[in-house]
Amino acid sequence: MLGNDILVLCNDIWCYALAFGPTRILPPNFSERRSMIRPFRASVVLALLGLFGSLFVLSSAEAKSKAKHPAAPAGPVNTTEAAPRPDAWWQQRNAQINSRVKEAAGHVDLIFVGDSITQGWEGGGQKVWDKFYGKRHAANLGIGGDQTQHVLWRLDNGAIEGIKPKLAVVMIGTNNSGSNTSEEIAAGVTAIVQKLRDKLPETKILLLAIFPRGTDEKDGLRKKNEGANAIIAKLGDDKNVFFMDIGPKFLAADGKTLPNDVMPDHLHPQDKGYQIWAEAIEPKVKELMGESTTK
Repeated sequence: MLGNDILVLCNDIWCYALAFGPTRILPPNFSERRSMIRPFRASVVLALLGLFGSLFVLSSAEAKSKAKHPAAPAGPVNTTEAAPRPDAWWQQRNAQINSRVKEAAGHVDLIFVGDSITQGWEGGGQKVWDKFYGKRHAANLGIGGDQTQHVLWRLDNGAIEGIKPKLAVVMIGTNNSGSNTSEEIAAGVTAIVQKLRDKLPETKILLLAIFPRGTDEKDGLRKKNEGANAIIAKLGDDKNVFFMDIGPKFLAADGKTLPNDVMPDHLHPQDKGYQIWAEAIEPKVKELMGESTTK
């Protein structure tokens, strides 16, 4: 019911724009009728105010109804049980990744495993990606919104089939922070690391701490991720798995605030954030890929 009212609101706002906006937004045959529209401006404003009031009443009524008949809580997800996602766009992205991997079989030396933060290398981080990884036969295995269980499923269903990369950079878990505990998130990350070790025994793993999120250190989800980081840090053995926490490099000088020019939404990096990321791990990437330090 509320959705229909919102549609009505959008329609009324468009009418409001016609009445108040510049002449260029009006169709040609509207110009001679503009004088007829103007007298109704006050009526439009009153109608909008009344509509907003109706929406508020509807929202309150629905809230009371939900309070009486609350939906069953979603509950925490199983972070270690591999599961796909039903979204059509996710299926398409997954197929795209698998296709790329299949086409490049035998020629993938570096993979990045993660969620939207990793997928963002193809967006705001594209120039940085091209600079640092364009000639390294790298593959981006990130999908927006993925949680640990989704990555586990993808690793079993084509994402790394037929390839033997020298290095896998893993950063995952922040999307679990809304429904899972630090321990559960860490368990999911651990399962991913173990899956990579089982399927790609010759591949080194650069496991990154979950990046900071939220405006500052008071953010609840950031705290939860920090708890998970403290646990997964123990996965590093400096032989096959190497743990790095580059989170502080994204923060302001106070070591707490997440700057808007690094992550505008306090979660996803923009170009500056990706530059920080690439520069922070570059020495380790060179080392683990067996590259000369003079490259």
